[in-house]
Amino acid sequence: MEQRIITTSDRPDLAAQSDEALLADWPEFILHDRCAPELMGRAWQLFPQFDVRLLEDGAVTAGGWAVPLRWSGEAGELPDGYDGALASALAGQHAGEAPDTLCVMAVAVDPGRQRAGLAGQVITALRDRAAEAGLRRVVVPVRPTLKSRYPLTPMADFARWARPDGLHIDPWIRTHQRLGAGILGPAPRSMIVTGTVAEWQDWTGMAFPQTGTYVVPGALDLVEMDAERDQGSYVETNLWMRHA
Repeated sequence: MEQRIITTSDRPDLAAQSDEALLADWPEFILHDRCAPELMGRAWQLFPQFDVRLLEDGAVTAGGWAVPLRWSGEAGELPDGYDGALASALAGQHAGEAPDTLCVMAVAVDPGRQRAGLAGQVITALRDRAAEAGLRRVVVPVRPTLKSRYPLTPMADFARWARPDGLHIDPWIRTHQRLGAGILGPAPRSMIVTGTVAEWQDWTGMAFPQTGTYVVPGALDLVEMDAERDQGSYVETNLWMRHA
């Protein structure tokens, strides 16, 4: 099988068609992050060199994208998470700041090719591009695969759950650890999704008959539903990790 890493600037025709396939098993509500419509399109236009796809025999089987930003290296000075990193990268670009850090925003693998090590190849490709661009650090607001099974557990506690071999119980965190990454700490308010009760019902296939907090499949934290105001709100905590 022939494998090749490209960027969407090399093959812009692959961007839209591959995104739909790669995100097929992601929770629908995640695609409605409130900052996404305004900021993501600008990021893809400004930083196409950090939007990569893995081709296998000409077909897209994995992909990932990242943004360059400026960071002091102190964990306490990281952005809030996904949304904060995106806003920081765009603000820095607008202000003419020289970035020194690459933030990997998302990595996705075709459902039919998962557990084949492709996510690690995408991360490695993005790290290589960071080095080529002179960026000294690589960080990731990781969205742990298993955290949705424990929505009542604070991320700070979940971050400490390890197997006997010392690696984390979560497979996505382990992928980063095996590539040399270490855990820095929770990324609070990493993503914020709001919508009407009807929109949340459509996104999740659930009913929300009264005001309260709900456990939603795929959500890492509880979803707050306000029936009187006709609004549902989800604030997701991710986990900051730093690659060597």
